[in-house]
Amino acid sequence: MISRRGKPLTPEIKKLTVSVKQYFDQIKIKPKEPSVKRTADALGIGMATVKRIMANFNRDPDLLDEQTKMRGRPVHAVSASHQEVVRTYIRNANSKGEHITLADIKIFLKEEYGDESFHKATLARTLNRWGFEFGKGTRTQHLKEKDHVVAARQRYLREKRNNRDKGNDAATHRPEIYLDESYVNKNHSNDFIWYYGEDGPWVQKPTGNGERFIILNAITHSGWIPGSKLVFKSTKKTGDYHGQMNWDLFKKWFTEMLLPNIPKNSLIVMDNASYHNILSEHSPPTPQSSKKKIKEWLEQNKVYCRDDCLKAELIEVLKKMAPEPVYAVDEIAATHGHKVLRTPPYHPELQPIETCWGVVKNHVARNCDFTMKNLANQLDSGFDKVTTKTCTAIISRVRKIEDEFWTSGIKMDIQ
Repeated sequence: MISRRGKPLTPEIKKLTVSVKQYFDQIKIKPKEPSVKRTADALGIGMATVKRIMANFNRDPDLLDEQTKMRGRPVHAVSASHQEVVRTYIRNANSKGEHITLADIKIFLKEEYGDESFHKATLARTLNRWGFEFGKGTRTQHLKEKDHVVAARQRYLREKRNNRDKGNDAATHRPEIYLDESYVNKNHSNDFIWYYGEDGPWVQKPTGNGERFIILNAITHSGWIPGSKLVFKSTKKTGDYHGQMNWDLFKKWFTEMLLPNIPKNSLIVMDNASYHNILSEHSPPTPQSSKKKIKEWLEQNKVYCRDDCLKAELIEVLKKMAPEPVYAVDEIAATHGHKVLRTPPYHPELQPIETCWGVVKNHVARNCDFTMKNLANQLDSGFDKVTTKTCTAIISRVRKIEDEFWTSGIKMDIQ
């Protein structure tokens, strides 16, 4: 018996419910059991649903021909997988001077993915989270990327291009290392399978995501960095996996498992996770630093403030001086001859290892049996799916994206 709880009721199911209920009303069974309960158990629906169907049938049999609508709010979430496509669409429109609105983006998403369920407010929040803003152009308002995102991307691309131009000079070219963290849940499996409609799916997926493994690793064009894979079981079943990561854990992995296994003078690329951006004790203060630390740093740099200055006033002075933060992981890398480079915000497409995670997780999903033991085994097999050929192709594709960003950035800047 396949449960239909939570699914919309078709007219056929409603008519079947009436027939089954009437059948149980006519036969005598010992021990006696209410026909409503027997009908609900036989069809995999709730007793309240059976009573509601029968009440509608007794009131008007034609009501059975109406399709039941799904209850609850429609799905409005915009998939993160759309980010690269949406960014390209908006940037191309900006470069042509076209007027882009939320309505235009909804139409684009419908044409591209067949999805039009996004609420405008949710779409606006998503675009803002991805680094876009609704700003005023020369003659009208249009969607555009935030200046600090554009600037961060251009600095990143410039660093990558400079390193790439030194490719034939072994003395100055740095091998590129891409590191990242991810996770995979015990119940991570393919959501869709083929099955015979009357039987229903044989594999019943457990509710919830289940326990999870957190994974850290790094790649270069040759594949995974040998000896850098770290897999450990999360102690939390809910919340973002970043909550299980901290500076101490990342530092231990970085110093003991990554640095000893990468080439000399490497360029280590990572994102802006909070534990990647822990300030060094030698770093200038930030607006989040204590008032005392900000004031002491200003005085060390010959900027003296009144004793009654508020912290907000000190922050204004600090921002005008715009000191660059110094991160602890950068200092550690530098002592070993390496350099750290961070990807710009909201640009997962510039991090090749993100695609490697996809290869690993797709393998896990295809071979899931909903146990932690099997998950551990399938993770190992999934890592083996990422070969030198895989990484070379992924990094080559990312370099093309970098070139497209660089070219379009220069083109848009001229306008």
